[in-house]
Amino acid sequence: MPLGLTKVAVGCRSLLILRQRQAGRVEEVNGVPVVVCATRNRPKRADELPGGSIYWIIKHALIARQTILDIVQVDSKRGKSCHILLSPEVVPVLAVPLRAHQGWRYLDPANTPPDLANVGGDLGEMPSKLMRDLTRLGLI
Repeated sequence: MPLGLTKVAVGCRSLLILRQRQAGRVEEVNGVPVVVCATRNRPKRADELPGGSIYWIIKHALIARQTILDIVQVDSKRGKSCHILLSPEVVPVLAVPLRAHQGWRYLDPANTPPDLANVGGDLGEMPSKLMRDLTRLGLI
């Protein structure tokens, strides 16, 4: 099973803002729509990432994911950098409390939260703030 990453969605206060931001960053690479997440360093375990997901942290909780399509090393004026190519679709997941951190961290497949669509019920319709509060209380 592919490895995942966690990353703070800096400046995003909600899932809606993250979706709007990502929709504005869609570009085509080899005819495929992607969102580019640039990072200075190439992950040491980059070969394990395609097919996995990047899980976004907003207000100290994992709340959404995007599928990692590819990892590409690029040259720029500042030297080498790495582009993580993501699917444009932002998928909400069952919120999991997690402290913010700098950069990205690996996420073991055994610890990945399920997509809200797979959980059942009307959780996908719940406002993100209410979901975060209920998750912090251990109720969902």
